[in-house]
Amino acid sequence: MISMTGFAYCEKTGQDLSVTVEIKGYNNRYLEIIINLPPWLSVLEPKVREQIVSRFGRGKVEVSIRVREQNAPVNISVNANAAKAYYDAINKLADELNLEEKCNLSALLRMENVLEIEKNRDEERYWKEIEPLLSEAVQAFEKERNREGKHTEEDIFTNLEIILSSVKSISAFVPVIENTLKENIRTRFAELLGDKVDENRVLAETASLLLKYTISEEISRLNSHLSEFRAEAERNQRPGKKLDFLCQEINREVNTIGSKSTIIEVSAEVVKMKEALENIREQLRNIE
Repeated sequence: MISMTGFAYCEKTGQDLSVTVEIKGYNNRYLEIIINLPPWLSVLEPKVREQIVSRFGRGKVEVSIRVREQNAPVNISVNANAAKAYYDAINKLADELNLEEKCNLSALLRMENVLEIEKNRDEERYWKEIEPLLSEAVQAFEKERNREGKHTEEDIFTNLEIILSSVKSISAFVPVIENTLKENIRTRFAELLGDKVDENRVLAETASLLLKYTISEEISRLNSHLSEFRAEAERNQRPGKKLDFLCQEINREVNTIGSKSTIIEVSAEVVKMKEALENIREQLRNIE
């Protein structure tokens, strides 16, 4: 089993470039991917997304990539039209206010859009730096999810054994339930008819009540669901959805047994099964 929760962090610091990759995983019904990149590297998002989609099936996965760069190549150009417009406007204002001070170069350089700065960035060059670190973080994230998934699987199987043990205990009471029904009917007939009890009538009434109160079929279906649950968990690396469905079926049979129960010991085992099943369902929310 694979957990949907996990965390991984990797960083690489070079002479001119520093890159960090952080991955967080949360429970989610489907695969949801959130990618945070510097705006100027947004073109790399499909490549990052492909790395996640190829490795994970369910869960909310947040990937944050940060890039810090020093000595980046820069192009600086002058917007002469903007500079002239600022110059004319400032000098005109000075004339209208009878000020001797005129516009100078220092003032112009502080004006918006006079200097246009553009960093030369080659996305492929950055991807060559990011990709190995991203792969390393994805592997660490996958390893963490597998580790948590193993612990979750152990807990699920522990609770599954509790249910199996309870089913075995309840099965031992099936003959007791049937004999109790038969004796109760025989006693009532004897009270009404004395020695004239019709054995065939007793058997017919017993059969009728067994259809209503026997739990043999529920136990049979329950054993079948539990067997399928274990098989699915062992053969499928990502069994979450199927196991959740089987839990619903198991819960239905357990509830039916509980509603039919007339024996205290059976009712006690039903409580154990419901508690263990709830623990299993809670854990299933954490796996793919």
